[in-house]
Amino acid sequence: MARMLLIALALVAANLSGRAVAQTPPDAAELAAYRGLHAAAASGDAAVIRRLAGVGEKLDARDGNGRTPLHVAAFRGQVEAIRLLIAAGADPGLFDNQHYDAVTIVAVSNDVPALKALLASGASAKLTTSRYDGTALIAAAHLGHDGIVRELIKAGAPLDHVNNLGWTALIEAVILGDGGKRHIETVRALLAAGADRNLADRQGATPLRHARARGYAAMVALLEAAPAR
Repeated sequence: MARMLLIALALVAANLSGRAVAQTPPDAAELAAYRGLHAAAASGDAAVIRRLAGVGEKLDARDGNGRTPLHVAAFRGQVEAIRLLIAAGADPGLFDNQHYDAVTIVAVSNDVPALKALLASGASAKLTTSRYDGTALIAAAHLGHDGIVRELIKAGAPLDHVNNLGWTALIEAVILGDGGKRHIETVRALLAAGADRNLADRQGATPLRHARARGYAAMVALLEAAPAR
């Protein structure tokens, strides 16, 4: 049974190997073609952002992939541009064509300073994002971005959200992780915050069962020690 479970999970993981890159940052041609706020957001030109926002340029204008200037600033890690755009009235809850918001974009890129800027400016850690109906927390847990995970937890991200694959952040940290330090720390942070270790996937397998099947001894120890809910 355990072997069959691992095979099934390997097939699923293979199909999901492009999940993080399902996000579509602006490519070189798009960056070169940007004008106005999109160009200023990409380059982090604070003076131009202030000027254009002051004369009423549309803050939430979209490019060909549905990216607003704030999405572009998030993809490019432009922290000051993020602050200025939101302060001027840009909506941090908008999605691009792949249904990613700025918070999930920086969660995937493991950009803690940009995440802190977004959250401090009023962006939400609670949105349902991506074609998997997940969250920024699930995306970060999948990738083992433990610093991002801790910041999202502090911002009130839903710990036990279940995506349309039937997985929580805790499950993804186990089954899509590599069992290494970053994913161990992600599991530790989720459990310390109160994530439910007993929430199972659609096959009835809990995070502990998955960790045991994969031989992730450190995760097994953390999950066994976590208080039951």
